[in-house]
Amino acid sequence: MRDLPRKLTTDELAELFEGRTRLVERLSEVENPLERAEDILVALSHKEKMDALAAHPAIGQRTGLSPHSAAEQGDETDPEVLAELERLNAVYEAKFGFRFVVFVNRRPQSEILGVLQQRIARTRDEELDTGCRELVAIARDRWTRI
Repeated sequence: MRDLPRKLTTDELAELFEGRTRLVERLSEVENPLERAEDILVALSHKEKMDALAAHPAIGQRTGLSPHSAAEQGDETDPEVLAELERLNAVYEAKFGFRFVVFVNRRPQSEILGVLQQRIARTRDEELDTGCRELVAIARDRWTRI
């Protein structure tokens, strides 16, 4: 397992966070970016946080995935699970106005359904903060497993 880096380029961070966003740009300016990411998130506007979430693919998405996301999405083929993920993603996005992001951590997508259902019941502010923390957890995990 790799240690968290002291410095990362914008391109390296964009790979970990699925795109070049204001979050990535800010992180590329600091030492220990993956350790300081949650502190950087606090200073971002709601729109900048939403943009960071939008860069990440939806759970259950099957096309247009980066190699990291393709590996993390797993190989779920149960049409009922995939259909329910699609339905709940739509409910979530309609309620909150941004994408559901979760650190899958090698759990099956059928287990993520329960997480998604629980998080739909939360407030918008809680979810925006939770989604951003999940982005950071994903990036940290990606770095240690590269």
